[in-house]
Amino acid sequence: MPPDAVLSTPALLVRLRPTAPWRLGPDCGSRDRVEPVCHSDTLYSAVCSALDRLGMLEEWLAATAAGEGPSQVRFSSAFPFLGDTLFVAPPRHLWPPPPSSKVRWKGARFVPLNAVGKLLEGAALSEENWVVDGASGCLLPLPSRGALRGPFRIATRPAAAVDRQTGAIEPHLTACLEFCGGAGLWFLADFASAEAFERWSQPVRAAFRLLADSGIGGERSRGWGRSAAPEFETGCLPEMIFAPPPAPATLDEAGEPLPRPETAWWLLSLLNPADSDRIDWQRGCYSIAERSGRIESPQRWGELKRRLRLIAEGSVLVAGHAPAGTARDVAPEGFPHPVYRAGFGVAIPIPYRGAA
Repeated sequence: MPPDAVLSTPALLVRLRPTAPWRLGPDCGSRDRVEPVCHSDTLYSAVCSALDRLGMLEEWLAATAAGEGPSQVRFSSAFPFLGDTLFVAPPRHLWPPPPSSKVRWKGARFVPLNAVGKLLEGAALSEENWVVDGASGCLLPLPSRGALRGPFRIATRPAAAVDRQTGAIEPHLTACLEFCGGAGLWFLADFASAEAFERWSQPVRAAFRLLADSGIGGERSRGWGRSAAPEFETGCLPEMIFAPPPAPATLDEAGEPLPRPETAWWLLSLLNPADSDRIDWQRGCYSIAERSGRIESPQRWGELKRRLRLIAEGSVLVAGHAPAGTARDVAPEGFPHPVYRAGFGVAIPIPYRGAA
């Protein structure tokens, strides 16, 4: 599909500025490790919890996970930002660049959006201008003066579990993200249509205002996962991420037609492909994330969700249209209600010439 056939959809860009440590549990479940990204399925689950408290859960599920047709609202994963710089998982077919003697490119998990734009244009990143922050895994512009500062660092905080029957105490360390001033997490809420935006943009805003006070992720009883009032920016995708590129030349110097680059889809969310998603799995460049976790339900609390394999953020998929994705019920057998794992796709069209 040519890039000019891609339709714009209304969207919100949301910034959360943490006021406390955040605990985003890794897939392995280890206390001494933490995820540096808030995955899209975690955001969806948090919004479900918030809208349940606001009395809107049944209608929300009907519009997203439990209804017929594609979801009316899709969330990207939440990536770091620092000041005006938005970091993101780079397209896998373009990252890392060729090895350098000065910059360990493959050590960067997150790359500024403007650097991704240069890569998509076919430009090289100068090793003289960039450095990888080891604490956060972010590719940063080399500072002209002062110390290098990433958006967050990983720390461990002491705690102790107390057995209520025996009084035995088990001390332990829990890993968390500590954000610096001016930094936080950003993500996209992508709406299927103008009608979906009209219906759900305000409830989504209300949900994240509530979550800013109550927290997202683990250790919320300690006050973790909270943030200042969310900041919302309204626009359309994909223009909010990249301005439309200038029209490419169609003829070479001899007047012969130039090959037009194919369009692929760069994932900013986890993806559980829907049956209608026609993806060419022999091409593209993608990786798999295995997700689990525990259920937070007044019916039965703390039971393990069934594990599910999803396509990871940063993957580049070749398909005839944007992959819509779907949600799967991951409740254990016999659970009293469905438990949905969101795998809705937020994908940006990019030119594709094959893996480097």
